[in-house]
Amino acid sequence: MSHISASSNSTRQTVAVIGCGDIGQRLASLLSTENHHVIGIRRSAHTHPTIEYRQADCTSRTELRQVLPEQSDVIVVTMTPPERSDLGYQQAYVQVVDNLLHILESRSEKPRLILFVSSTSVYAQSQGEWIDEDSQAQPTSFSGKRLLEAEQRLRDSDFNTTIVRFSGIYGPGRYRLIQQVERGEDSPNDPPLFSNRIHVQDCARVLKHLMAKAAPQALYLASDCSPTALHDVKSWIAEALELANDRQSSLTPSALRASKRIGNQRLLDSGFEFQYPTFQSGYEEVIKRYLAENSSR
Repeated sequence: MSHISASSNSTRQTVAVIGCGDIGQRLASLLSTENHHVIGIRRSAHTHPTIEYRQADCTSRTELRQVLPEQSDVIVVTMTPPERSDLGYQQAYVQVVDNLLHILESRSEKPRLILFVSSTSVYAQSQGEWIDEDSQAQPTSFSGKRLLEAEQRLRDSDFNTTIVRFSGIYGPGRYRLIQQVERGEDSPNDPPLFSNRIHVQDCARVLKHLMAKAAPQALYLASDCSPTALHDVKSWIAEALELANDRQSSLTPSALRASKRIGNQRLLDSGFEFQYPTFQSGYEEVIKRYLAENSSR
């Protein structure tokens, strides 16, 4: 069903970001303050030069209703679970989506678009398969199941919704893989364990790109252009860190996870251009920042 936003005749759009963390802040920085009024809703207090923050626990319908703008052109839902558990994901995704839809259904002014940030963890494929928007999503993990449940609630609603499934997000402050390499944690080389990633800045750029489209499709996979064997990624990072070639390495249980390759052709066909199309182009500056932050160790 198509709705016309009440503020569509004005030049300045209201964008509400529910769960406004790193990605939401980067999105706000990309949007012109002359053309966009960004309202960030999050549990903890925060400040940002281009965001009007409103503090609320979005799992509470009452609190969310109090801070959600009466009129929003675009609503972006980018939540972070309070804990990595089934309950944490249920609260952060399913409950928040249920609250949002219930509030919006009672209002006369409807958003032009709801953008929901999801994850490629909804795919359980593990044999190096190529995945696109037509691939079957049958998650086995609680995180994937809850994300898919929240997605379905949005799909079943009467609102224009676009779901964006991001692959592994990396960037400044997200140093888990670098630290694994430093600890000597490796991944199997044969058969290769394919991994997929996207720089956090490109995550924000994808959301801005889709917001600007008159009629974005219902689903996009957002991952960079180089699905790569995790062993090769870690070897490249080790070289960038100038670690010794004879360093001790070991396979860890965390490394023995699903293997798949995420295709991004639909996103590319929409006109999106990556700032960091390969892991090398993104990790180069991330590693420099990591080394600078840890130079005193």
